[in-house]
Amino acid sequence: MDLDGGNRRVFNRVGGPSATSTDSSKHQKVCYHWRAGKCTRFPCPFLHSELPHPSGPTTANGSGAPKRFADDSGFSGPAPRRGPNFNNNYNNSWGRMGANKVVRKTEKVCNYWVQGSCNYGDKCRFLHSWSLGEGFTMLNHLDGHQKVVSGIALPAGMDKLYTGSKDETVRAWDTNSGQCMGVINLGGEVGCMISEGPWLFVGIPNVVKAWNTQTNQELSLSGPVGQVYTMVVGNDLLFAGTQDGTILAWKFNAITSSFEPAASLKGHALAVLSLVVGANRLYSGSIDHSVKVWSLETLQCLQTLTEHTNVVMSLLCWEQFLLSCSLDQTIKVWVATENGNLEVTYTHNEDHGLLNLRGMHDSESKPVLLCVCNDNSVRLYDLPSFSERGKIFAKQEIRAIEVGPGGLFFTGDGTGFRVWKWAEPIAKS
Repeated sequence: MDLDGGNRRVFNRVGGPSATSTDSSKHQKVCYHWRAGKCTRFPCPFLHSELPHPSGPTTANGSGAPKRFADDSGFSGPAPRRGPNFNNNYNNSWGRMGANKVVRKTEKVCNYWVQGSCNYGDKCRFLHSWSLGEGFTMLNHLDGHQKVVSGIALPAGMDKLYTGSKDETVRAWDTNSGQCMGVINLGGEVGCMISEGPWLFVGIPNVVKAWNTQTNQELSLSGPVGQVYTMVVGNDLLFAGTQDGTILAWKFNAITSSFEPAASLKGHALAVLSLVVGANRLYSGSIDHSVKVWSLETLQCLQTLTEHTNVVMSLLCWEQFLLSCSLDQTIKVWVATENGNLEVTYTHNEDHGLLNLRGMHDSESKPVLLCVCNDNSVRLYDLPSFSERGKIFAKQEIRAIEVGPGGLFFTGDGTGFRVWKWAEPIAKS
C-alpha cells in the first residue's frame, strides 16, 4: 500500500472548513478572507484578529498546571482513569480564540529563496523562511536519507537520535554535533519507529526489529502481515498496528531476554495506522475510517467510533480527551460520557488532509498541538482554543514528527529532518 501522497492522492477528501460566521460588531468586523487565510490586502480595512469572546478569555486549566499529553512518543504518563461521575468542564473552551494573535501572512515559501537566487530580499512578497510565527526557531537541518523520513526516535537519557526512512535504513545521529554516527540497512521500508527505555523498535514489512541501545542486543519480532505502520507501549505490552488490520502484542520476558507474543487484536477491516494509550485504554485508528477503543486489561474492543469519513491517520490523548485526525480534513475532539463511551465534543476543520498529531508544551508550559497536513506543512495551535501559533513548511510532504526534551521537536520529510526548539521566555524586568 502506498501512502506517499504528493500530487497522487488516492484517498478522497471531503468537506473543508465550514464557512466562518462573520462576527458582527457595531464598529469592528473580522476580515472574511483573513479567516480563510487568503487576504492579500495591505492595509486591510478589516480586523486580522478575532474579536474577544463576550465572557472574556477562558482557561481550560484552573489550577495553572500544564496539561498532559500521552502519545506514541511517551511525552507523558497515562491520563487519570475516568470515573463514573466524570464531568467535562472543558467543552465550552474548545475552538474559542484566546488572546494570542493568529499568524496570517503570505503563506508561501519563495522558490527563488530556496534556490539562493531571490533578488528582492526583505521586499519579497513570499517567505524567506521555513516557518511562520513566533516563539520557536529551527536549529538544524540534517540530511543523508535517500527517501522520505518516516520515523524519528530519541531514547531517553541518550545523546543519540535515530531516524528511519523509506530508503530501508536507520541512521543514528549525535545530538551534540549533528553528525551521522552510523547506518543500519534493514532490507525493508521503515513504517514507524519508537523508543521505550533502552529499546528501539522499528517496524518494517512482516517484522518488528528491536535493539537494546545499552547492550546492543538485536531481536526480530515475527508475526506482522505486511507493513507495520504504528507502535506503542502500554501496560508492559508492545503493540503494533499492521497492514492487514491486526494489532499484535508482545510482552518482554526478562528471564529469556526476549519478547514473546501475547495477543492478537482483530476488528479493523483495513490497515491500522495509529495507536495511542491513555486512561487504561488502547485506541487504534485505521484506513477503514474508524477508531476502536480497547481495554488494556482484557484487550477486548469496548467501542467503535465511526464519525470520520476518511482514513484516520493519527491519534493523541490530552488530559481526558482523545484527539483524532483524518484525511477528511478534520480533527475531532472526543470526551467520555457518563456511561464511559466517547462522543465528539468539538470538530476542527482544515483545508487539507491531516497526517499526524503530536502534543507538547512551549517554553511557558502552555499546551501546543502540532498538526501535520498533506500540503507539506505543520500547523501549530494552542489548546484548547485552536488559535494558531505558527506554521512550518517543507519542500516535500512531512511524514514524521516527534517531540524531544527541553522544548525540542523534530520534523522529517523527503529532504531529511529538521530540529526545532521553543525559545526561552523573555524575563520581565
